[in-house]
Amino acid sequence: MTPILYSFRRCPYAIRARLAIASAGVTVELREILLRDKAPAFLDASPSATVPCLVTDDGVVDESFDIMRWALEQSDPEGLLDMAEAGFDLIERFDGPFKSALDLTKYAVRHPGSDPEQTRAEAMAILAELEGQLSSGWLFGSRPSLADLAILPFVRQFAMIKKPRFDAEATPRVSAWLETFLASDRLASVMQKRAPWVEGDAPVFFP
Repeated sequence: MTPILYSFRRCPYAIRARLAIASAGVTVELREILLRDKAPAFLDASPSATVPCLVTDDGVVDESFDIMRWALEQSDPEGLLDMAEAGFDLIERFDGPFKSALDLTKYAVRHPGSDPEQTRAEAMAILAELEGQLSSGWLFGSRPSLADLAILPFVRQFAMIKKPRFDAEATPRVSAWLETFLASDRLASVMQKRAPWVEGDAPVFFP
């Protein structure tokens, strides 16, 4: 069967999964999920009830980074997997401390004991650490790597909390790195709006 990808357009985890699948050119059936009214088939498939969730003949892949690896291990025409081991450490740093600071900043109302100015500063400090590494435009040279595509959707989400402020405060190379991503056909191609999937709908194939 064609693998099925349950996704949500704006979710950064789902965005990075779609980025990798699009780069690999591996065809999946894309099912857009409405998070406030999750389809029963999705809930049956996903152990965590979170997107993205990939259903294959071999089983369910329920973590976004694992979906990225699944796609690129089948086909990697851009050589995204050809990166330094330090790239995996960077991904962990952004999946962990950066994402935590992002959530505490963006959803401060849900965390009354947290200071959004402090968590914002923590996120900006992590981003500033990348400045020297972006001398060639990307994290590991002059072309994107797995780390770039795994991290940028979260940088995008953080920047969009208050984009003018981010633009004023971000270091130059970090800002240019994000702007290159935001203006790319790569991002536009995975951000097309789709109607939420309903059981019985005709398949929508991606990419």
